[in-house]
Amino acid sequence: MAVTGLSAAAALSRRVPVTGAELASALPLPPAFEVPLPLPSVLKPVTTSGGVDRYEISQREVSLEILPGVRTPMWTYHGTFPGPTIEARRGRPITVTHRNELPVPTVVHLHGGRNTPDSDGYPTDLVLPDGWPAPAHPMHGMAGMTDPRAVVTRLTRDYTFPMDQRPALLWYHDHRMDFTAPAIWRGLAGLQIVRDDAEDSLGLPAGPRELPLAITDRAFDADGGLRYPALDPTLREQPGVHEAYLAGVLGDVILVNGAPWPVHEVDAVRHRLRVLNASNARHYELEAVTDDGRRLDLVQVGADQGLLEAPVTHQFLPIAPAERYDVVIDFAGVPVGSLVRIVNRLGSGRTRDVMAFRVARKAADDSRVPRTLSTDLPTWRRSDAVRVRDFSFRAGRVHGGHGWLIGGLPFDPARPDVTVRLGDVEVWRLVADVHHPVHLHLAGFRVLSRGGKQPLPHDAGLKDTVSLRPGESAEIITRFDGYRGRYLFHCHNAEHEDMGMMANLEIV
Repeated sequence: MAVTGLSAAAALSRRVPVTGAELASALPLPPAFEVPLPLPSVLKPVTTSGGVDRYEISQREVSLEILPGVRTPMWTYHGTFPGPTIEARRGRPITVTHRNELPVPTVVHLHGGRNTPDSDGYPTDLVLPDGWPAPAHPMHGMAGMTDPRAVVTRLTRDYTFPMDQRPALLWYHDHRMDFTAPAIWRGLAGLQIVRDDAEDSLGLPAGPRELPLAITDRAFDADGGLRYPALDPTLREQPGVHEAYLAGVLGDVILVNGAPWPVHEVDAVRHRLRVLNASNARHYELEAVTDDGRRLDLVQVGADQGLLEAPVTHQFLPIAPAERYDVVIDFAGVPVGSLVRIVNRLGSGRTRDVMAFRVARKAADDSRVPRTLSTDLPTWRRSDAVRVRDFSFRAGRVHGGHGWLIGGLPFDPARPDVTVRLGDVEVWRLVADVHHPVHLHLAGFRVLSRGGKQPLPHDAGLKDTVSLRPGESAEIITRFDGYRGRYLFHCHNAEHEDMGMMANLEIV
């Protein structure tokens, strides 16, 4: 919800439950459900030798048609928004060579990936563009902090991912310290899908009936450029946003796969929707509504970290920034020629609509949703935990200004915050002042409770991001396995993250 009649600073001090303030576009916006839904291209590997799939991605600025008839300068992966999708197989490593042709340093994080620390996209492990000075210890942050452990490269960097993980929808995005939010806003985000034989054998909708849907919001200037309230529009020196947007930046245009309020033609059969909320700060509560006002079931088959044990049926589905939901929707009972709207129950005006499906024809459907989807989810119990930790996610003072804190502290890359032993199971208790989607790098987790009560239906499965609502507490349980090294946990409201709400996680 937008801040109205109250400055963001005052809202924070009074703990008003806001997730941000909305920018208004300065040009006429197109009607809903006229632009066709684009599907991100699938990137082809440049080589597949030696048991490793190798890809190349250039990060560059291009002019794209986002709104019909209008050109918008975007920062992109490989010239598209979203960037190209990478299709990976479980257990088959991939290497992605990123080339930075943008005017500022970048960092790539594969969100949800079980990554080694050198390829996880730590915020100070920069890829510098040509001509950018390379200090011995990169300086970052509003206090000019340095990080002697940073690994900096010039122009290119190889990110290697073992893909030793459950099949799931992941996404990659920029993770540069202090400037993640505006970089994602300008277009630096793309999808990666992990598959395996067991999932392929389930009979879920596939091929053209499996649709990746990256939902974002943006606002536009009169000339078609993206509107964003950065203190330094060059993204070179001063991080942060203007005071009215400290709680997060919301746009008044809803994009799906980079298109405004698109429509997609479907057969009257089951479809699998791989949904990502790639917005900086906007939360959604999605429902599917027919022309005659009926609500279609959203049958959840997967969460952030892959398949559930069994399907969970929802009438509506809340999704916070960085969360992913894998849902099946059945159009069989919808009359041919009619429209099914995907609505955001948390939106108002134009932001209430997300996209639509037009049911075009009857067709045969050999897909199914099995009662058992997966048997390999971890079964950690509270009694397995070697320790319990408490973390608060709250507004506070950062270097003399307003910011966001974990445990009362803003992020410092040089400070060890949490040290865990490889293989340990821990319970973390999280508490929030306003909306905070909390993300752990490397480790998937299960939600044990909310507010001392049972988890909500949409908390099922293995997750890497949990959405804390205003004033809410939650408990999660995880096992820190995989790799030793330096990782992160942080709020995935991207403006909160940039303004201090991030902490170091060292696995030893």
